[in-house]
Amino acid sequence: MKIFPAIDIKDKKCVRLIKGNFDNKTEYELSPVDQANKYKDYGFKNLHIVDLDGALTGETVNLNIIQEIVNKFDLKIEVGGGVRNIDNIKKYTDAGVEKVILGSAAIKDKNFLKEACKKFPNKIALGLDDKDGYLSVSGWKENSNELTLDYLKEVNNYGVSRLIYTDINRDGMKQSPNFEETLKVADTSNCPVIISGGVSSIDDIKKAKSLNKNIEGIIVGKAIYDGDIELEELAREIDA
Repeated sequence: MKIFPAIDIKDKKCVRLIKGNFDNKTEYELSPVDQANKYKDYGFKNLHIVDLDGALTGETVNLNIIQEIVNKFDLKIEVGGGVRNIDNIKKYTDAGVEKVILGSAAIKDKNFLKEACKKFPNKIALGLDDKDGYLSVSGWKENSNELTLDYLKEVNNYGVSRLIYTDINRDGMKQSPNFEETLKVADTSNCPVIISGGVSSIDDIKKAKSLNKNIEGIIVGKAIYDGDIELEELAREIDA
């Protein structure tokens, strides 16, 4: 079971949003590089990074920070946030990122997802952001009117190497992930699934580890920053 501590970057700082709302954000003291170093020191091997500036602009705004994290620490990093073209995927893979997360652009244009998977085998992760069973796009401001499971069935054979399932209603709320819906997605998906959104305690991690074999890992964000989960405690779950 992989544990992905999260780093969300905005204006070169670590931040956390509530339900993806840019007007409802908390800034934290450590820089993204220092935060990554802290995770490395505790023994974490994987990292989930979102470039929130990139999500707003469609550009790789914080590529230099992400590059520095890749170069300094031996961490397997997945990165998302506004990746909307092949060039930007290449910038991240050239920087040494393990997986590039495609979201809105892949949902709006399935051919883009198919092309990306073909050009970058085993490098593409698909972010499915779900609200009440439907996919949301454009930083969660827009409902796609497409059922999450219907979309997944359509793209299941494209060659996506990882799925990141987020229940928007739970994100940043620390109300526990939506395990029930995540399991439905994992049962449907041809590739391993990462749980995202709502982790509130170490019990959520333990529960995730007891789920079916197609659940690859879990992302932990706000619960770390707010001190609900101690890093030492979380680190014990890495190989436990």
